[in-house]
Amino acid sequence: MLGTKLDALAFLERVGVELRRIDPVEVKNLSDAIYECYLNDRTVFICGNGGSGSNASHLCEDLGKGTLKREDFDRDDKKRLRVLSLTDNTPYILAWGNDEGFERVFVEQLKNLARPGDLLIAISGSGNSPNILRAVEWANRNGLKTYGCTGFNGGKLRALAHQGMHVPLDDMGIVESIHLTAFHWVIDDLYRRISL
Repeated sequence: MLGTKLDALAFLERVGVELRRIDPVEVKNLSDAIYECYLNDRTVFICGNGGSGSNASHLCEDLGKGTLKREDFDRDDKKRLRVLSLTDNTPYILAWGNDEGFERVFVEQLKNLARPGDLLIAISGSGNSPNILRAVEWANRNGLKTYGCTGFNGGKLRALAHQGMHVPLDDMGIVESIHLTAFHWVIDDLYRRISL
């Protein structure tokens, strides 16, 4: 945790340095993958644990609402992005986690809902969360496109996902913050493509 060693200014400066290290092509690839789902009436699924789970929920909300103009909110004929955060179905997660094991909480939802051509965005700072890896493995076997958001050395997820965004830093808080910053650009880019 860099904040334990750096004062506020040095910490913020370091975050700025790390943001500039992210490959913008990886961020644009995420926007393109989501837009392809929009065009083809496919569903975007998002999952993560802890802070990455919060980022999954945040990204889902922004994709569902933030890609629309206010004047389109009440239009029934306005095409919308199909998006769901797998982190937000608490009873389902608790049932699978309690009865069968936490590593199944995301994959079992995909089995109920996902179709070939859908997209799974898997967020894991370590890249080694068993429930994330299991979901991505299933998605890859069943015709979904997979996009992994990682930090540290990328773990197994970095190699497993079809595409991804990697933050090469050993600080979970900054990794999660950079993921969320990149997601906000993706929202803006999709708003431009969908609603302008």
